[in-house]
Amino acid sequence: MNLPALETGPNTRSADEGSPSLLTVPTPHVPAPDSLEREVLVRRVTVEADRVISIELVAADGRRLPPWTPGAHISLRLGSGLVREYSLCGDPDDREVYRIAVLDEPLGRGGSHELHDTAERGARLVIRGPRNHFPLVPAERYLFIAGGIGVTPILPMVRTVAAGAVDWSLLYGGRSLSSMAFVDDLMSICGSRLTLVAQDRMGLPDIVGFLSGADTATAVYCCGPTGLIEVVRQRCREAGILDSLHLERFGPAPQAAPVDAPTNTERAIDVELRRSGKRVTVPPGRSILHAVRDVLPWPSSCEEGYCGTCEARVLDGVPDHRDTILSEEERAQGDCMMICVSRARTPTLTLDL
Repeated sequence: MNLPALETGPNTRSADEGSPSLLTVPTPHVPAPDSLEREVLVRRVTVEADRVISIELVAADGRRLPPWTPGAHISLRLGSGLVREYSLCGDPDDREVYRIAVLDEPLGRGGSHELHDTAERGARLVIRGPRNHFPLVPAERYLFIAGGIGVTPILPMVRTVAAGAVDWSLLYGGRSLSSMAFVDDLMSICGSRLTLVAQDRMGLPDIVGFLSGADTATAVYCCGPTGLIEVVRQRCREAGILDSLHLERFGPAPQAAPVDAPTNTERAIDVELRRSGKRVTVPPGRSILHAVRDVLPWPSSCEEGYCGTCEARVLDGVPDHRDTILSEEERAQGDCMMICVSRARTPTLTLDL
């Protein structure tokens, strides 16, 4: 792994490169999560950094995989039955293979450790998706901030913007250089637009300095641990550009309510499951997900509103969104919801289940 001779900050294009233009990006398609389950085979496993492996997946039937856009993720059902979400970090133009990266978390919920133990060439797994709640939006300028394994959804984004004519920079931090995956790839793509910050050598990244030139024409993307995300949120709030911030979390937001905690305004909900012809009543203090599972199976992973696995299509009624995934625009549309934490503003709700 080669180190850059000089760590540089955000790079501004010189005048001879022309004025910034708006990057055109594909509109992400967010299909119903139950419609795309398929078997895949592990084609290759590669060690990318300390406790980080990348896994290449191909369709078990040999067909091309569904298209995806930067920021998308898949749900992966492991041999044990656990369902976990992983960002796609390969090339969106390559429909033959999906690539994910997995950090082995000793204190995690078991999925990453299982993959590190069992992922080998030829292993058979089941995936759903891809889905994208972290899409790359058109902008005149981009600032990307990645912490640790949070670099995975950012990697295809920088590949995309590097092929365009917009200004952009990436700040990538980790505990140590040996723990930071895809450094060589990023150095090749980014050049001087990359700022690498290994905490054991350089301390914490300078978020304030990196965001100092951001304005309302700048799209800020951040993925990483909760501490990093909250620092970035605070800085964007202070700068008046919170609406320009796009986040992907690996855990619930600090202010997120417990899944099954009743509130003073919470009431029972009647939920119709249109496709299955069933109906359930969800009492206060119980999640819609758990009530649905009394009558039919439905996938979930985090059950705290940040992964998207339990997403369901809403056919009638008004959701009370309590997740940390959907944008304000998606919430206003009201045609989908995360049933692990969200409830309803109407007495009845009809779901496409």
